[in-house]
Amino acid sequence: MALLSKKDTNLILDPLADNNPITIQVLGICSALAITAELKASIVMAISVLFVMGMGNVVISLMRNIIPSKIRIIVQLIVVAALVIMVDQVLKAFAYELSKTLSVFVGLIITNCIIMGRFEAFALANGTWRSFLDGIGNAAGYGVILIIIGFFRELLGSGTLLGYKVLGDPITKTGLYAIGYENNGFMLLSPMALIVVGLIIWVQRSRNKALIEEN
Repeated sequence: MALLSKKDTNLILDPLADNNPITIQVLGICSALAITAELKASIVMAISVLFVMGMGNVVISLMRNIIPSKIRIIVQLIVVAALVIMVDQVLKAFAYELSKTLSVFVGLIITNCIIMGRFEAFALANGTWRSFLDGIGNAAGYGVILIIIGFFRELLGSGTLLGYKVLGDPITKTGLYAIGYENNGFMLLSPMALIVVGLIIWVQRSRNKALIEEN
């Protein structure tokens, strides 16, 4: 018997493309603007959200039959806050400099509308396994977009990837800099992340016309 049914597989694959939380649902835009100037920060944020959403969905699903309806939002906030604190402490212990770069944005995972939305819309109504897959799928869809944005912003804005100079040295004029190439400093500004998201949305809708909204 297959580990994943077709419906379970779609829980993971749909958010990666045709139901992406950033490019289709337009959620989680704030962190996409704020922390994607460096690829490393984008990857760490993606992994952090993957852990919080995957585990959070499981916890909420396990508690779904005992959570009073009137306080379900408070319970959801407590669960996600506890998981975010764990992520924050791990970052401070093992990647302190990166934790300073991400600073308040890790804490803001608590209010990430993608996470709260999946708790409310899916985990409260489904079993633990499907809730886990839904959390992993939506977090992966969110993380892929963050990594793509971080890749292009760091490459074109700083000429580096993960801190390594991949286009040459702008000081000694090696690599592409030897033929007159210059880094685009605008790529390091937050508004450029929005433009990159816009380009991703354009490419996505160009490939799948069904995603284009009718006026």
